[in-house]
Amino acid sequence: MPKLTVKRLILLLAGALLLAGLVYSLPPVQKRLSWRIDLALAYLRGVINPVEGMPTPLTVDDQPAVTRPGATSTPTARTTATPEQTRSTPTLQPSPTQIPGSISLPAPAWEKQDINNCGPASLAMYLRYYGWDKDQFDIANLLKPQRDDRNVNVDELAYYVRTRAGWLNAEYRVGGDLTTLKKLLAAGIPVIIEESFYFDEPFWPNDDLWAAHYNLITGYDDASQTFTGQDSFHGADQKIPYTTLEEYWHTFNHVYLMVYPPEREATVRDILGEQWDPATNRQRALEGSQRETQSHPSDPFAWFNLGSQLVYFERYADAASAFDKARELGLPQRMLRYQFSPFFAYFHTGRNDELLALTEYALQITPNAEEALLWHGWALYRDGDTAGALADFQNALVQNPNYQDAQYALQFVRENP
Repeated sequence: MPKLTVKRLILLLAGALLLAGLVYSLPPVQKRLSWRIDLALAYLRGVINPVEGMPTPLTVDDQPAVTRPGATSTPTARTTATPEQTRSTPTLQPSPTQIPGSISLPAPAWEKQDINNCGPASLAMYLRYYGWDKDQFDIANLLKPQRDDRNVNVDELAYYVRTRAGWLNAEYRVGGDLTTLKKLLAAGIPVIIEESFYFDEPFWPNDDLWAAHYNLITGYDDASQTFTGQDSFHGADQKIPYTTLEEYWHTFNHVYLMVYPPEREATVRDILGEQWDPATNRQRALEGSQRETQSHPSDPFAWFNLGSQLVYFERYADAASAFDKARELGLPQRMLRYQFSPFFAYFHTGRNDELLALTEYALQITPNAEEALLWHGWALYRDGDTAGALADFQNALVQNPNYQDAQYALQFVRENP
C-alpha cells in the first residue's frame, strides 16, 4: 500500500507539472507570468553568484596603445561603436529663432510596453503619429526575436524605420540639448530619447535598480518647466521636469531619434544646422565631453561619454583611459547591457584582461546579451581559445539571428582559426 501511494504521488506530481507546462505555454498566461519567472531566476542567480559593482581597472604598467594587437589574424573594422554613446554639453543654449513658450503635439494612441520592450513600444507610438497601423510586436519580431532580449540600440530603431516604414525618414544624433528638442517639437516632429530608468523592486540582492529606457517626447511648457512624454511604462502624457529629463538623458549622451516625412527634411536640416553632418555632430560631442570632464571631474558619466566619443574617432588609448576613470568613479551595474564602447577600447589597445573582466561581468548580469557574448568571444579568440570564441558567437546568434556582427565574427574565426 505505501508503494502504491508513493507511485500515485509521483504520477500526480508529474501530471501537475505537465499541466502547469501546458497552461504556461498559452500565450496570455506566458505573457502575464514570464516577467515574474524572469525576475525569480535573476534573483536566484544573484544569490548564487552575488552581483557587485562594475570591476575597477586592473593594474596596467606601460600598457601599449596599439590598434591591432594580439592575434596573428585580426578582425577588420566590421564592428563599430554604437551611435548613442556620444553627446555634447547639455546646457540650454539661446536660440536665434523664437521658440513658442509651449507646444503640445497630438499624442498617438498609447501602448503599454511588453517586457523589455520600451524601444519597440516607443517607436510604435512614434510611427502611429504618422498614421502607421501596427504595434510594438511587429517591430520586436525583427529587432529582438527573443522576448527576453533586454536591449535595442537606437541605430536598430532607425534601421526599422528605413527598411519597414520607408515612406518616412529616420535620423539620430547625439549631444542634444533642450533647445533642439523644443525646436523639433515646435516644427511638429516628436522625438525619442534614451534615458535612465529605475526599477521599483530589485532583480538581485544589492541591485542598484538602474536601467535604460526610451521615451517619446511630444510637448513642452516653459511656464511649468516640463516636457510631455508618452512613456510606454509609466503611461501617456507624463510630465517630466526639465531638470529631470536633463539628468536622465545625460547618462545616454543625449541621443535623440527623429522620424519625419521626406518633405520635412529641409526643416530638420535647418534646425540641426551644422550638426546635420554626422561627423560634425560627433566632433561637437567630443568637445562637449572634454569640457564636461573638466567642469565635473567626479561625474563618471562624463568620463564614460568622453571615452565613447574617442572610440568613435578611433582614439582607443585615450578612450581606454577615460573608461578607466569612469570605472574608478563608479558606474551602474547594468551599464554594459546598453553601451559597449569600452569593449572597443580595451580590444583595440590589447588590454584583453580588461575585456574579459568586463564582458564576464556583463554576462553575469545579462547572460543572453548578444553584444557581451560577441566581445567575450573576441577576447577568447585573442587568448587563443578558438572553440570558446565560436561558442560565444553562435550563442549570440541564438539570442539574435539578425546580429550581423556575430555573423561576421563567426565567419572570420572559422576562416582564421
